[in-house]
Amino acid sequence: MSNYFQPLDSGIVPRFAGPSTFMRLPTASPDQVDIAVVGVPFDGGTTNRPGARHGPREVRNQSSLVRRVHHVTGKSPFDLARIADCGDVSVSPFDLNGALDTIAAFFADIRRAGARPLAIGGDHLVTLPILRGLTDRPLGLIHFDAHSDTYDEFFGNRYNHGTPFRRAIEEGLLDPKRMIQIGIRGSISSADNYDFARAAGIRIVFIEELMDRGVDSVMAEARSIVGEAATYVSFDIDALDPSFAPGTGTPEIGGITTYQAQKMIRALAGLDIAGADLVEVSPPLDPSGMTALTGATLLFELLCAMAGV
Repeated sequence: MSNYFQPLDSGIVPRFAGPSTFMRLPTASPDQVDIAVVGVPFDGGTTNRPGARHGPREVRNQSSLVRRVHHVTGKSPFDLARIADCGDVSVSPFDLNGALDTIAAFFADIRRAGARPLAIGGDHLVTLPILRGLTDRPLGLIHFDAHSDTYDEFFGNRYNHGTPFRRAIEEGLLDPKRMIQIGIRGSISSADNYDFARAAGIRIVFIEELMDRGVDSVMAEARSIVGEAATYVSFDIDALDPSFAPGTGTPEIGGITTYQAQKMIRALAGLDIAGADLVEVSPPLDPSGMTALTGATLLFELLCAMAGV
């Protein structure tokens, strides 16, 4: 075992005891780590069913069930990189624009410290300020979701969880030619819902194409699109079929299975991942905790893809 930060040993401290940190890791500041696990408890961009502000706390709670070694690779990410829980961004639940500024500043500090973030949302709007804080050049994006999130506004507001990637392209944070969205599906409000994304050059893989082609083929294409340059990964839990993850604000049936999600994230290994997030877990909508456990497990998969690179 390395001298890096390690989760608490469940043979010494039972899983139901000890601090509620991600995977029971120690806490640290960003300048002490290679990968900073950070909660972003904000859902001020939610348009309908709220609750994702409670996501980071419950994902941390459920992550006590996730063990340290990946069963496929036989490796522990905690032996490959310095990883710790760097706490939550302290955001105002009343001031949307102020919250975006606070989140961006927090992640800019992580970048200056030389760490890469693994963020726990929060609704999908939080990805926009994370990107603002992370980069001064356009990143690539691999985006797992039921929705494109490239809409323009809702009730006259340009900042909500349906608009982050349109705003990010407009602000020069993402290169749309190096973007792929996987798992898109569901009824839409109008026939032009995807016009902006298509015109910008984003590659959209609807769920039907994913199921027809298979995970391996689609992820090979995703890797070719983003190439070797820096890339961000964003996983909305509603990419999954709601039979696996009902606790989310905008569920869409006919989605990805948990096993397919794991395979797709594993296919990210070796990419230059500048940061990643998992968003839209809403614990009040799933009292069983299964959605949060699923989110925690997929975050572990992301951690394994990021560690050692």
